[in-house]
Amino acid sequence: MLLVSTEQMRDLEQAAVDAGATWSSLMEQAGWGVAQEALRRQGAAQTWRVLVLVGPGNNGGDGLVAARHLADARVQAGLYIWKRSNPEQDANWQRCRQRDLPETLASDDPDRQSLHRLLLDADLVIDALLGMGISRPVTGELADIVHSVNSLCEPQARFSVLSIDVPTGIHSDTGAVMSVAVQADLTVATGLVKRGLLCYPGKFFAGAIALADIGLPSRDLEAIMSETLQAERVRAFLPARPADSHKGTFGKVLVIAGSLHYPGAAALATAGAGRVGAGLVTLATGRNILGASGRGPEVTLLPLPEADWGTIGPEAAEEIFKQIEGYQALLIGPGLGHEEPTRLFLQRLLGLEQPRIRSRVGFLTHNTGAKTEGEQRPAPTLPPIVLDADGLNLLAQIEDWPEHLPKERFIFTPHPGEMKRLLKVEELNADLVQVATDAAARWGQIVVLKGATTIVAAPDGRSLVHAGGNAALATAGTGDVLSGAIAGLLAQGVDLFGAAALGVYLHAAAGVLVREELGDAGPLASDLLIRLPRAIKELKH
Repeated sequence: MLLVSTEQMRDLEQAAVDAGATWSSLMEQAGWGVAQEALRRQGAAQTWRVLVLVGPGNNGGDGLVAARHLADARVQAGLYIWKRSNPEQDANWQRCRQRDLPETLASDDPDRQSLHRLLLDADLVIDALLGMGISRPVTGELADIVHSVNSLCEPQARFSVLSIDVPTGIHSDTGAVMSVAVQADLTVATGLVKRGLLCYPGKFFAGAIALADIGLPSRDLEAIMSETLQAERVRAFLPARPADSHKGTFGKVLVIAGSLHYPGAAALATAGAGRVGAGLVTLATGRNILGASGRGPEVTLLPLPEADWGTIGPEAAEEIFKQIEGYQALLIGPGLGHEEPTRLFLQRLLGLEQPRIRSRVGFLTHNTGAKTEGEQRPAPTLPPIVLDADGLNLLAQIEDWPEHLPKERFIFTPHPGEMKRLLKVEELNADLVQVATDAAARWGQIVVLKGATTIVAAPDGRSLVHAGGNAALATAGTGDVLSGAIAGLLAQGVDLFGAAALGVYLHAAAGVLVREELGDAGPLASDLLIRLPRAIKELKH
């Protein structure tokens, strides 16, 4: 499903009208589509009742059209009208009156007793009060109506709730609740899905999501570069597994991770890379960390020099340069620590030491220590890099890093806190899809903004949104598994955007398997690992 902002949707509707459609025809198609979804949900029999809550704008007009079509299907339909005026000039309202649909004005029902009675008699309530574009809190009379619907819509209640386009009270771009919102069982998006429906808490209030086609010209949809991350989209990214393959076929991953306080992060990240099919995984970490338990026996080791006990120092970059040839992917960051020597290591590894910064794309430079001041020699080209966790926190401390990293060589995997540090802001814009796409364009890198809804964004404006909120994943170390999985896919030849998208999907799918088998309280990040191959198997079939 394509995803749009409120502004994009308005532009698409205007373009359709400019191309020959009419506003009334768009409304007719939207209302008809809503009615069809209602009939599919409730059945075509005339034994059920629908109450349509009608607001003042186009969303209310969609509701009137839906009520008419349901009445024509012999459903018992009624209207509850809020702040909609001039019925004589409202063609859709007139058509409902021609069918003798009973109507109640909210202004004539100050204590909401009539609404309460109508709700108790209904099998389905259609929310057509506001729709997309809300910018102010829901208050007063409208808030009373929303509270009435929610208070009666309990598990034992008779009626279910269908919202048209966006549940009333949900911000259509951010998913924020504007003081109070209708709790829907189903939201029928008209034209295209608004991205606030996939961002929490909006995702929770939207319930299931369906789409009503309103006939937008296909040529106009080609410019929409955001969509939901679904199995059909990422299946093509799965690397081939030929029968005559060997471990070299599936690439080598070098993981720079772990510190005295966080040795487990290295174990989880290396295992994540292996569990998605990488042929060989090497852990590069401080010499005093190598003895930490929990690491898989399949992982090979690269001891790195330490500046202090368990802390990687800048000289470790030279060891990486010596050994990096032959690796197809590099992961930096899980559990690496925040110490200053480690920051200097990252700065040297990425060629960001201030006196020697070059902006050339394609190679990084480093100082071997044997050269005189100001001399440089080209370092080996680093493979595509996944930068995660402490790698991102350390990068955020380096001045002007976006201007000097080679473009389209990195996948950044921040959670919101790390994203704030990278952007040097106190708070993120509430529109997280826009945050991720703007950052990807500005930095020239792939960005995976993690959360209950995760956004994968590319520098060219593409984005994939995965609304896979799962309490089973809300535990330490799951992000390390994700970054390892992405690196493992990179090593197998998947491109940066594909590896990020496929990694996010498989990680979420493994989380679903964990929740189904173990529940949502008590699973550990390590429980994901054995389920990653199962997630791959299920995606293939």
